[in-house]
Amino acid sequence: MKILFVFFLSISSLLLFNGCSDYNKVVKSDDYGRKIEMANDYFDRGMQPKLNKRTGQPKLKDNGEPKINDNYLLHSITLYEQVYQRMPKTGEGELAYFRIGKAYYHAEDYYMAGYYMGSFTQRYPYSVKAEEALFLTAMCSVNNSPEYTLDQNDTELAINDLQQFINRYPSSPLVDSCNNIMDRLRLKLELKDYEGVLLYAKMDDFRAAVASASAFLEKYPRSARKEEINFVLVKNSYLLSKNSIDTKKRERIDQTIERCNNFVAEFPNSNMMNEVLDFKSQMEKEL
Repeated sequence: MKILFVFFLSISSLLLFNGCSDYNKVVKSDDYGRKIEMANDYFDRGMQPKLNKRTGQPKLKDNGEPKINDNYLLHSITLYEQVYQRMPKTGEGELAYFRIGKAYYHAEDYYMAGYYMGSFTQRYPYSVKAEEALFLTAMCSVNNSPEYTLDQNDTELAINDLQQFINRYPSSPLVDSCNNIMDRLRLKLELKDYEGVLLYAKMDDFRAAVASASAFLEKYPRSARKEEINFVLVKNSYLLSKNSIDTKKRERIDQTIERCNNFVAEFPNSNMMNEVLDFKSQMEKEL
């Protein structure tokens, strides 16, 4: 058994070496027909899921998607780049450029994929693949969107890219998916802003809490957190008024009373009503 195992291992190593040798020869050659043929072969093999040798089932990533062979895709990129550089204005060059972006996308290099897919729609605006390329451009931005606790520039870029796709292809069957993804991304932005408001309130930075709460309510008028943020606004407006210098106290008291009245009118059944009415009463006494 040991001898048999060594034999098969030697054969596998020999095949792998020959495959690498052929690849290197094609990369260095001027046979562009062979480059295209090998690039397509590597691309197709790279798009196939990796299989578990024991079960024969696809290996899965943490997100449940099947794992693919990145090495094949990277080999295809090298060859497709040579093809595109040689014949950029041909059908082969167009397909090569598109597949470079798609290979990067499936290899999860979303910045490179976003560059190529975004450039594809500019270089080949009338291509039958332009719609898919623009969608994948947006999805690259989506995949680059970080956790809500981090800077959200990529999240905002993703929303803009998705909206651009919807505007360009309003009848696309992908529009519903885009809208669902945009809703999820907006919730991420909302959560970050929400926690920012609470953080200012926790730090007793009354002015910043009032400003951020007001901005939150203007930005997310239908938020499920609207009542809570309104209460934070009222409470910190009250505390800011109490701690203001005399020249600003009157104006801030008037603002607090107005915010209390708005809260009472909008949330008549709120569990925080007694506190809001107490704030209002204290402000009226201050006057």
